[in-house]
Formats: sequence, C-alpha cells, structure tokens
Amino acid sequence: MIKANLRAVYRDYIACLNKQDWPKLEQFVHDEVYYNGQRIGILGYREMLERDFNEIPDLYFDIQLLISDPPHIASRLGFNCTPKGKFLGLHVNGKRVSFTEHVFYKFRGDKIEQVWSIIDKAAIEAQL
Repeated sequence: MIKANLRAVYRDYIACLNKQDWPKLEQFVHDEVYYNGQRIGILGYREMLERDFNEIPDLYFDIQLLISDPPHIASRLGFNCTPKGKFLGLHVNGKRVSFTEHVFYKFRGDKIEQVWSIIDKAAIEAQL
C-alpha cells in the first residue's frame, strides 16, 4: 500500500471512531487484532472503544501528527475531554483534561493488525 492510501485509510478509521460507527469498524480492523502485544480480536477492540466512549462521552480523536511508512502508521492523537469517573486509575470525575496518545499501527493490507499505544498519564495527573 502506498503512503497516501494508508494515510487516507487511517483518517477514515479515525472518522469512524469519532462517529462511533461500530458496524463499519470491521472495514479498518483485522479480525485478529493485537493491542499492546495482546491478541484481543475485533470484538475485544470494539468493546474497548465502546467502554472508552461510555466513560468519556465527549471523547474525540484529533490527529495532531501522522507519519506513514507502509505497512506502519505513527500518530500523535490529542484529546480534550471530560471522563465521568476514574480514567487510567485517576479520579478525574468530570474534570476537563487534555492529554495526548502516541500510537503505532501495523497494517495487513488495508486493515489494522497491531496497535501499540502510550497515553500521557502524567499530563492528566498534572491537571488534577
């Protein structure tokens, strides 16, 4: 897959997340997807995302940086949101927080096969 196509697929994937268009998720995520080294499959991945949106109703994925080197994507995602209760073990309880996530993806064809994610928890702690 060429860089421009992979970037377009990724942007469509992020739009799918922001719309919470869960039936469409299977167009972007491989059935046997791994998350931080653990095989969770598409159902586990969808459950994780649904839980995130349930705990953070105003969750919105904002692409701040996107680098494509097929079959990989590297992205810095920005968030400005209000988690309802605990988030990453922190008692946020409806306070608006801003933080970033650095995430790397490996694609198989045009579907995400592996995800490695690091969330800047220290940034959230500093705001509490």
